[in-house]
Parts: sequence; C-alpha cells; structure tokens
Amino acid sequence: MARNDKIPKERTLDSSLALLSEGYLFIPNRCKKFQSNIFQTRLLGGQKVICISGEEAARIFYDREKFKRKGAAPKRIQESLFGKNGVQTLDGKEHQHRKRMFMSLMTPERLKILIKLTVEQWELAARKWENTKEIVLFDEAREIMCRVACLWAGVPLKEKEVTQRATDLSDMIDAFGAVGPRYWKGRQARNRSDKWIGDIIRQVRSDKMDAPVDTALYTMAWYRDLDGKLLNLQIATVELLNIVRPIVAIARYITFGALALHDYPETRKKLQDHSQHYGQLFVQEVRRFYPFGPFLGARVRQDFIWEDCHFTKGTMVLLDIYGINHSPDLWEDPDNFLPERFNDWKGSPFDFVPQGGGDYIKGHRCAGEWITIEVMKTSLAFLTQKLAYDVPKQDLSISMVRMPAIPKSRFVMRGIKVK
Repeated sequence: MARNDKIPKERTLDSSLALLSEGYLFIPNRCKKFQSNIFQTRLLGGQKVICISGEEAARIFYDREKFKRKGAAPKRIQESLFGKNGVQTLDGKEHQHRKRMFMSLMTPERLKILIKLTVEQWELAARKWENTKEIVLFDEAREIMCRVACLWAGVPLKEKEVTQRATDLSDMIDAFGAVGPRYWKGRQARNRSDKWIGDIIRQVRSDKMDAPVDTALYTMAWYRDLDGKLLNLQIATVELLNIVRPIVAIARYITFGALALHDYPETRKKLQDHSQHYGQLFVQEVRRFYPFGPFLGARVRQDFIWEDCHFTKGTMVLLDIYGINHSPDLWEDPDNFLPERFNDWKGSPFDFVPQGGGDYIKGHRCAGEWITIEVMKTSLAFLTQKLAYDVPKQDLSISMVRMPAIPKSRFVMRGIKVK
C-alpha cells in the first residue's frame, strides 16, 4: 500500500456505509474535504483503497504498465453486471485479443444498420403510444433498446419474451450499486440471461440455429482465443451479453436526454432544426452532466510513485468518473447544462470519461461508446422531430445516492402524437 504520509487518509475502519449513503459524491466530497485529488480510505470489508480524480489521474489510471484489471472487479459485480472472465477483467495480450473481437463489430456499415433498426423500433412503439393515456419512457426505452440490441446482434427474441428479457438486462445494470433485494434481483436476472444466451450459442455451435456472419452472435459463437480454441461457452455467453446489455443501458441516457429537453426547453428547438452538429453536442453534454458511472477500479501492477505518493503492487485504486466530468478545473460552469461547451472540447480521452477513458483499441475504454452516441442521437432526434407529447407533473428528482441513477418517476409522458 502507499508508504507516504502525504496521502490524506480517512481515519475509519471501513467507509463502505458512507459510500452507500453518499453515492456518486463519495469521492468528490473527500477530494474537496482534503483539498486533494488523491486520498486513502478503506472499503469492501476494510480493504485499503486509494481514490484518485482529475485528468492526470485518468491518464495514470489507463497506463497499462502501472495498472491491471484482473482482480479489480468485486465478485458481486462480476456475478451481476459484468459476468465472470469478461473482457473488462482481462489484461495484456489476452485483453487486446478479446477487445479486437468487440471492435470488429463497430464498422461503419454495422453502425448504419444499428441506426436504421433504432428508428424502426421507435416508430413501431410510437404508433402504439398514440392509443395509450400515458407511458413511462424509461420502461418503454429499455424494451425498444432490447429489441434493437437483439436484432442487431442476431439474437432471436420472441415477442412474448421481450418484457422479461428487457427487465432482466435492466435489473443486471440496476444491481451495480445495490445491496439487499435490488442486488439479488440482479443476480437472478443474470442467471436467467446466462441460460438464455448460453442456450442460443449452444444451438449455433451444433448447427441447430443459423447466425448471420456479420453479427455479434456469430462472432462470439465462433471466436477463438489466443491458443486457437473456441471461447468456452461460459465466456462466449458473457461476451455476447456484454454487447446486448450495454445497448439496453442506453435507455437510461435516453431518459436523461428527455429530462434535459424538459428542463432546458431552449435545447429542443435546436435539435428540431435537424442539426447533426448540435445533436452531437447535446448528447455529449447529457453524458457529461447526468450521473451514470460513479467510478472505476483497477489494481496496481507494479510499484510506482505519482504525486509524491507511493503506489504498491496489488493496491486497489478507484478513479472518480463522476467527479472528473464535473471538475471545475476541467469544465467551465460544470454544474450547468451547456451543450455548446463541446464546441471547444479537444477530444481528450482523459478529461471526459462517462463510460471510462483511455484508448479504444488497446485500452479499457468502452468499445460501445460509439454505439451509445449514435443511438442517443437517433433516439433524441426522434423524440424532438417525430413526437408531440405532454410531461405531466411528477417527481423528476435524481438521487445521487442511488447507483445507477434514474429520475424517480422514470419520466412519464402523456398525450403522445406522432407528427
């Protein structure tokens, strides 16, 4: 662990309860208290942890010579969100080999297909909404995203299964920062999803089901590891879910986007003008402004010194995702929603990290970030250009304690008409 007294330290046996009670603000609160972008605390049963924040902290955190992901994700997170032995837990050549599998799916042609599917599914859903008194956008968006994800990935999805599959995938995400019933709900959802996807891959491999060659289903079913062997069924299942699940997670960002349109009505007209450029700015600001990922973890690969502090091999380190995206050192007026700020953004992979930072190809930056941006742009353009609706009085507050966050009412819409 750190052997340098210059690191501010919390004098506590375990701050896990404080983390649960402060949520996204746990690290920012202590950085402010200590007037430092680095401090030491105890979490996860009294384990010593170093928390870091800021652009330079992100740059260090994504240095593959200094940090590794193996052993960083708690078992409870692997058993609900990531799955065991997924790409997020790998390092070195094995990670790069597996990451190439994901990046091979992010071609311009495949992204065009994804956008087309997204438009089609919004149109189909909207026609049904016209005959409904009200809808809850988050619930509807996650079903739309589940349909899109399965169609795009080549995963067969029966109509009668849609609600259950979308709910399960959403519950897996919802278990991330949960304890008690919400966590166990996510664990059960994970088990059902593993069985569902595992059975499909098994059928593809036994030639009982066809998988289009350019889909994620085909890729995961037939991908080979560094030794030239097919990925074992458990890993192939995890990785296919690591394609489908994050697309369903975009429903959260879409809901935040609708909230932004409601809270900042001046932005709606700009989106309605069909400005692709403004759409990009708006989506990026939604991703920066609203709480999505609170922090990420890694372990020190080898001893090193940073900020006059000694990091020892094996130490758990948490990078403050929310705090970096709201840092006054990096963003002017960070607590206001200002899409135009991205006109001047230089595209650094370390000062804007809503889904992680670093390099796409060799590093651990989310392979699906491009998907998130394009699906959000398409979805929010549909909400502004193709729909008319009312937003009734409701509780749209966002708890900074609940991880992952979502408006309390999930965004209720009434009187929907397709333009």
